[in-house]
Amino acid sequence: MGDKSDIEQAVKNILTTQWASRKGQVIPSADDLTLGNDAVLLDGTILYADLDGSTKMVDGHPPWFAAEIYKAYLLATAKLIRTEGGEVAAYDGDRVMGVFIGARKNTSAVRCALKINWVVQKVINRLIKAEYPQRSFAVKQVVGVDTSSLWIARTGVRGANDLVWVGQAANYAAKLTELGSAHPTWITHRVFDAMHADVKHASDGREMWEKRRWTPMNELHIYCSNFWWRVD
Repeated sequence: MGDKSDIEQAVKNILTTQWASRKGQVIPSADDLTLGNDAVLLDGTILYADLDGSTKMVDGHPPWFAAEIYKAYLLATAKLIRTEGGEVAAYDGDRVMGVFIGARKNTSAVRCALKINWVVQKVINRLIKAEYPQRSFAVKQVVGVDTSSLWIARTGVRGANDLVWVGQAANYAAKLTELGSAHPTWITHRVFDAMHADVKHASDGREMWEKRRWTPMNELHIYCSNFWWRVD
């Protein structure tokens, strides 16, 4: 059969096959699901971390320099996600998605976001300046965090497939990163309401978050912060 017939049949199978879904207790891997209509349902918190201004960086610096920045940011972010008990779910160019589950998933994800801000400002940018003093460059980045029920399925073709994360948290966390790095951390009210007081107030008692209305998203209440969490 030709490509058109193959695609038509595959799409028809997807649209007509009943889903087999089950409640998950752990973050699944691709091997835990089939390529059919097979899904895991999970309550999770999604952290989406994104380099800001990467197109400008690629246009204005050599490829090897941009690659070093990508690698440094993605490595640091992935390590912090795991340190806070999350799992790296996907890389997408200059972005990384982390997933957190469990009773403290919102607190852990937010603390991770604040740690990413500290590491970028206090470690990565310091080392870039020390190694390349002649270059006028500093990493800017933004992290979005949201929480919801998630529908996780395996998508693609044999030999080239991955998990797709369907749910508000996956979409909203990614869209929050579009609000810009002037405030490096953005979270929804669902996360704010559920997270521990430790990540709401600074050690000196200051409120760490500024409440906003997300006008394009039905006036959803969201919060932004310029604070960080020191990494030892």
